[in-house]
Amino acid sequence: MLALRRILVTALVTATASVCVLAGEPAKAPAEGAAAPAFKLQDQAGAWHSLAEYKGKWVVLYFYPKDETSGCTTQACELRDNIFAFRKADAVILGVSADDVDSHKKFAENHSLPFTILADPKKEAIKAYGVLWSPAPGVELASRQTFLIGPDGKVVKHWAKVDPKGHSDMVLAEIKSHAPAKAG
Repeated sequence: MLALRRILVTALVTATASVCVLAGEPAKAPAEGAAAPAFKLQDQAGAWHSLAEYKGKWVVLYFYPKDETSGCTTQACELRDNIFAFRKADAVILGVSADDVDSHKKFAENHSLPFTILADPKKEAIKAYGVLWSPAPGVELASRQTFLIGPDGKVVKHWAKVDPKGHSDMVLAEIKSHAPAKAG
């Protein structure tokens, strides 16, 4: 009986190791100071966007799990409510989730979102930024994380844990902390 148990445990460990090798290590989030990973994704209107087109501007790249959920709606609406402050800071907001273009279109219309929401159903950017989250077997979403990308295309700040309430103000404060001092 003990020999059989050892054989079964060895087989289980071998099978688990094989699955881990096949699955590969999940990508890690880019470090602060590193170049932000490139992407090309469609927005809520079906237009294509790449990170390169925003060079020279601040980019608030926020990942969120699902359109029309309470936390995601709170976060999007707070960003919406601060849109003029972000524009004054020469910052663009790009939301990303695994939802498709049609879902994003409805979400943007339902909440009058004046910024770009990118569809990543293949989870390419989600994986490149290391934010893939699996809340249940067979379910893969973006975890709620935000990257502030500087005008030079490098990650300035990464918020790995985001509380949707008040996050917009935190991001604005971070952008302002990097603004050049004004002559007095």
